[in-house]
Amino acid sequence: MRVPFSPTVVISYLFDNSRSDLRESIYHRGFDLPFPDYEREMFIQAGSDGESIGNCPFCQRLFMILWLKGVKFNVTTVDMTRKPEELKDLAPGTNPPFLVYNKELKTDFIKIEEFLEQTLAPPRYPHLSPKNKESFDVGCNLFAKFSAYIKNTQKEANKNFEKSLLREFKRLDDYLNTPLLDEIDPDSAEELTVSRRLFLDGDQLTLADCSLLPKLNIIKVAAKKYRDFDIPAEFSGVWRYLHNAYAREEFTHTCPEDKEIENTYASVAKQKS
Repeated sequence: MRVPFSPTVVISYLFDNSRSDLRESIYHRGFDLPFPDYEREMFIQAGSDGESIGNCPFCQRLFMILWLKGVKFNVTTVDMTRKPEELKDLAPGTNPPFLVYNKELKTDFIKIEEFLEQTLAPPRYPHLSPKNKESFDVGCNLFAKFSAYIKNTQKEANKNFEKSLLREFKRLDDYLNTPLLDEIDPDSAEELTVSRRLFLDGDQLTLADCSLLPKLNIIKVAAKKYRDFDIPAEFSGVWRYLHNAYAREEFTHTCPEDKEIENTYASVAKQKS
């Protein structure tokens, strides 16, 4: 039995890395339950309009990985307010992101990331794992500190939550400004005191960036909207990092619109009393 998706419920993005373009199209193709025919299909959360990319850092994380791997794939946005019955059959009790790869369903985003890194491997596809473990670890507490800050309703406690968030930004900034070992040339007469690298682990985006950048974007947008918080200009390493990230289509073209982030946190960021 073939059951077509309603065009008002699901939007698909066909991405062809060989041309480096992202083409949006209404998905009219039918499905043979329980799995789609497409070889690589990622399902991600839709935005408030039911079609655009929604605010889901885990979805964006996997979207970026597939893009960076340089494979042709299909990304389908799912309207969670009108989740199609065929998707309920495909992944019962599961919310995006999930992946169908060669008709095999995968629903745990960490396992999906591991699978993609192991399966889409050299020589055909690039490794995305960072060389330095700290590149993964350095921002691990940042989002939790932001969540506590944005959810706080007590005015007198606000400064303490903000200080905790700033400490995590300082830790990230210190790491980004500290040269990595492979940046240091022992034969050079010039001593490199401040890192010049573009991203967390060097000049190439890695899994560490795919994890941290979606969260940084959320923090930047939501904290400004609801707490009038700006990442301090003194954190030059963080701003260099963000500037370089926003110059990459793998990041910017997978970001939700700011309004999607703002809508997500509208009820969470309660007024302080």
